[in-house]
Amino acid sequence: MFERYKLHPEADWSLDRRGGFLHRQATQWRALLKLLPQTDVFHFYFGLTLVPQSVQFPILRALRKKSVFHYLGSDIRGKSPAQLAYGKKAGAEIVGSYDAIRWVPDAEVIPPGVDLSRIDPVPPSDRARPVILHAPSSRRRKGTEQVIAACAGLDADLEIVEGLRHDEAFERFRSADIVVDQLNAGWYGLFAIECMALGKPVVTFLHDEAVRRTEDAFGVAVPLVAATAETLRERLRPLVADASERRRVGAASRAYVERVHDVEQIADRLLAVYSRL
Repeated sequence: MFERYKLHPEADWSLDRRGGFLHRQATQWRALLKLLPQTDVFHFYFGLTLVPQSVQFPILRALRKKSVFHYLGSDIRGKSPAQLAYGKKAGAEIVGSYDAIRWVPDAEVIPPGVDLSRIDPVPPSDRARPVILHAPSSRRRKGTEQVIAACAGLDADLEIVEGLRHDEAFERFRSADIVVDQLNAGWYGLFAIECMALGKPVVTFLHDEAVRRTEDAFGVAVPLVAATAETLRERLRPLVADASERRRVGAASRAYVERVHDVEQIADRLLAVYSRL
């Protein structure tokens, strides 16, 4: 990483760049020179390269090194083919969902992976007032104000988790009965995946076409409860009222993650991409 993200500080190596542009570039070039002799495949995330793309790819080609661009969503969403043409410089392109692939149609879909050996399911409770959890990285992008408004009319308690390190936030996820992800993006991310792995029912906004393509590709129904800002309260009502329904959807969610997001299977798919470069 260039700098550690305070909520996810787990990187093996952070460059912790300091100073102005030239000083930061010097830090990045030193990292590249260290990595070149020992690296066969450079797997770049979020449309970023270690040094400027104008020199990054000529260097890799000259040294017969392979490369992959892996897009995370907000780096490609809404951009034109011309704006994303830089991705063709790499040997392969990867997106994390059948929602994101509409921006990079030639990319390989490899969903995010989670280590299920470290996540034991914690089924929703039977409490009379269930806990609805929402953990926005950005209130505007996640539709937090609409989530608050929808939950205000329900016999449930809303917990909003913000600003915590991932390991601290994850402990809050364990105690939730229902999870609301987002109301704007049209697909789900790592937060929802981790909550599903815990056996929680997750409510979020989903694009229908992405749901269909995902179910066709993986042969399993997508168990997330689809909602919009307008329908959120009504989609939450059955989960709030019925603990058995919460547990049913939560169990289906865990099974789905085991099928689609198990890190061991994701690693195999990445290795298959590397082998084709």
